[in-house]
Amino acid sequence: MHTIDQDNMNAYQEQVEACADFLAKSVQAPFDLVIQLGTGLGDLAEAMEEAMVLSYAELPHFPKSTVTSHSGNLVIGRLAGKHCAILQGRFHWYEGYSARWVGFPIRVLSRLGAQIALITNASGGLNPTFQPGTIMVVADHINLLPDNPLRGPNVDAWGKRFPDCSKTYDEKLRNLLLHSAASLQFAEVSSGTYICVPGPSLETPAETRFLRMIGADAVGMSSVPEVLTALHAGMDVAALSVVANINNPDNFVPIRIEDIVAAAQAAEPRLRQLILHFIESLPECPTP
Repeated sequence: MHTIDQDNMNAYQEQVEACADFLAKSVQAPFDLVIQLGTGLGDLAEAMEEAMVLSYAELPHFPKSTVTSHSGNLVIGRLAGKHCAILQGRFHWYEGYSARWVGFPIRVLSRLGAQIALITNASGGLNPTFQPGTIMVVADHINLLPDNPLRGPNVDAWGKRFPDCSKTYDEKLRNLLLHSAASLQFAEVSSGTYICVPGPSLETPAETRFLRMIGADAVGMSSVPEVLTALHAGMDVAALSVVANINNPDNFVPIRIEDIVAAAQAAEPRLRQLILHFIESLPECPTP
């Protein structure tokens, strides 16, 4: 039986610290905010001032993204007056990475002192009251991945063995996001529960019905490993999910990933406005 032994964990820890040390030599830290951008949502980085763009390929031990809608860049600079790091593209369990490796970028940035993580994704809507283009402020999640980024030996210097998930998504940050949406007079912004499935196959009608039954409002194939990594690292976490389509199990239509990407891109300008307003509303952080 193959297990995640201490030697493997030691190697992973060394790789995280090596990447963090590499970045620390060339960028200002800590960051006020780390933003993980999902499918079709990479354009926020264009609003960054004083931007430094680092390809994931330049960063020691960073995984490689195999999804064409993910640019694969770490963008560092100032956004709405705050010092931010944007992960322009992510990794997925369905690409063959373990949940621990999916969370690698967040773990690295947490080692540089980042205190807030904003995770975004595109999803399929399960809540029948949602509309395509709804932005869901994640209030809770259900993890159906057969993996967890915290599985294996714990690194005590990184976080507690058993992190509390009773308030995974920071209430103050969630309320700030909802307040920003109200200030912008955005309709179609809701709170809800996100469910993470393995993928890459999209849901069947029966699976869609099941996911609704167990309490999910939107379904996707990402984000939970990054959220759990950030939580374990002591970061305050918020998440936004752009609902690209509505899955009706009683009137099911074919789902094409190209349509999901296109719908997420169509909603991206509203998401960008919401995030910028949210960042402007954050309490002032010390200039690094």
